[in-house]
Amino acid sequence: MLTIISFIIVIGIVIFVHELGHFLAARSVGIRVEAFSLGYPPTALRRRRGDTEYRLGWIPFGGYVKMAGMIDEGLDGASSLTGAPWEFQSKNAWQKLWVITAGVIMNLLLGVLIYTGVTAVRGVAEPRGAYVGAVTPGDPAERAGLQLGDRIVSVDGVAVTTWEELVAQIYPRPDEELEFVYEREGATQSVAIRTARRVGEVDGEVKEVGLIGINPEFVYRPAHLGEVLSAGFVGTAWVVRLVGTSLRMLVSGEASLRDLRGPMQIAQMSGQSARQGLTAFLGFIAFISVNIGCVNLLPVPALDGGHAVIILSEAVIRREIPAKAKMAIQQAGMLLLLALIAFILINDAQSIFGFGWVKKLF
Repeated sequence: MLTIISFIIVIGIVIFVHELGHFLAARSVGIRVEAFSLGYPPTALRRRRGDTEYRLGWIPFGGYVKMAGMIDEGLDGASSLTGAPWEFQSKNAWQKLWVITAGVIMNLLLGVLIYTGVTAVRGVAEPRGAYVGAVTPGDPAERAGLQLGDRIVSVDGVAVTTWEELVAQIYPRPDEELEFVYEREGATQSVAIRTARRVGEVDGEVKEVGLIGINPEFVYRPAHLGEVLSAGFVGTAWVVRLVGTSLRMLVSGEASLRDLRGPMQIAQMSGQSARQGLTAFLGFIAFISVNIGCVNLLPVPALDGGHAVIILSEAVIRREIPAKAKMAIQQAGMLLLLALIAFILINDAQSIFGFGWVKKLF
């Protein structure tokens, strides 16, 4: 139950902030907002205030802001456009770009604010030796039986006493089987674990590394003013780089689509972070918010980045792309996204439940 509730909270906050950005930006340039929905239909609650109907949908995996004159996959066609000054299409290119990118901006700002606030309250995290502070569901460490509180003693015969020494033995060795000796409740045990290929940061550079799916146990010291002020931007920038490198590796073939994680994995991680305490949960919200903001900037029809490409194209050619063509582009993009979502859900199911028949499909 905690996993479900925490997942709804994470997704709800991130989506609300994103759509609120579009809403406030639209209102700031005089665009009429016809509907503001948190969640997708069927609609559970609705209430009208002024020109806007506020909705709460039963399906919590998204949301939308319906603006007057906005050509997307949900518009009936060119007949919906009247040329009124409060319509999206009546605004200039800069105003349109502001409205389209405002959701992403809000997601990034949420990341900055949370990382700053958490650092101010909690302090700066420092790993406590080579102790396991968290185990990621479905990753090699969990499958091998490592648990919270275990202390890693050695990796492939090399003794480790600090988290940095542990990372130095694992990160450079993706997709290798390593022998881990660990201590649990005073007893020493060993297990062979094959590292997974993931994207991580080494010496400030984000690249492919070996991971087994564990996080350190942290102790905290008070942060000075400079660390507090910089924490939000440093944390957000790191996530942006991580997303960028992950996408580059997918395009180049260095990483597989099977590495993508979706709602099921996010739900598991939401529950895990919630069990670790409020600050860990807030940090996870910031991480997901920045991720969703970056993904929305991709130049894919139906995403904010796709809309931005159309706006910029119209500015360059100095005329509007026909409404029917925009509709076709957006609908094709939506079909592509739905197919990708279906693939990720199947990937999630295979990763979590180990469905053999799912694996055979690919």
